[in-house]
Amino acid sequence: MSQPQPPRPHAPEAAGAAPNLDFEGTTPYEDYVRASVLSRLQEPLSDDPGEMAFLVTTQVMELWFTVLVHEWRTAGHALRRDDLEAALAALKRSAYELESLNASWKPIAHLTPGQFNAYRGALGEASGFQSATYRRLEFLLGEKSAAMLVPYRGAPRDGAELEKALHEPSLYDEVLRYLARLGHEIPRSVLDRDVSERYAADPGVERVWQRIYEGPRHGDACRLGESLTEVAELVWRWRNDHLVATRRAMGSKVGTGGSAGVAWLEKRAAKTVFPELWTARSHV
Repeated sequence: MSQPQPPRPHAPEAAGAAPNLDFEGTTPYEDYVRASVLSRLQEPLSDDPGEMAFLVTTQVMELWFTVLVHEWRTAGHALRRDDLEAALAALKRSAYELESLNASWKPIAHLTPGQFNAYRGALGEASGFQSATYRRLEFLLGEKSAAMLVPYRGAPRDGAELEKALHEPSLYDEVLRYLARLGHEIPRSVLDRDVSERYAADPGVERVWQRIYEGPRHGDACRLGESLTEVAELVWRWRNDHLVATRRAMGSKVGTGGSAGVAWLEKRAAKTVFPELWTARSHV
């Protein structure tokens, strides 16, 4: 007479008892995320332990810049083909990403001058305004300047990408062209402007946004305006957080890379993104 056998686990339980730990090469996670590459990009140049946080924070910001450029280009392309929902989805994602970018200041936002000076010399002439990806982000916001291509003359790839971005419509240009196709009276001078120049506020565009916000029949355009306003507000917060962190760390001293430091950041913080969206509210 055969001995009774212990009950066998059900196949799904047996299969799911533990994750697969045996791979022939690197893990699928590593293949997708490239974590080992990311974790080897930090090479502090001083002996100060605080430099690592500064370096990683800056690199994290660069990654967020990359995502934001992707989202705003996606939104612009969607508007070009009159796909409002795809554009709004990209803008909504970018708002969450801007919140994460702004939160990146926290590890270094409260540096004292002494703490920053402990490794500031390691930066040499390096400065955030030299970031090619951030420059592409600013170009997408309409902050165009051919002079800002000069730092990349020795970096052909970055220079070519920025040259291309300089002559492409900004996100706001695509918004205004989309509104014109919907029948809104965007001035011809705005639609035909040289997109390689910095965008300047126009009273005709202000009147268009005023009418959009006054009437319920412009619901889709109003949704677009509010999505852009959210982006503009978060960009303003980013610039102000940068200003405050710099002011705490170095006061009014000359910035790295020879910039005017706090004075230069104050000018940047005073600029409004998508200006007519803000001024039109005074007339509604």
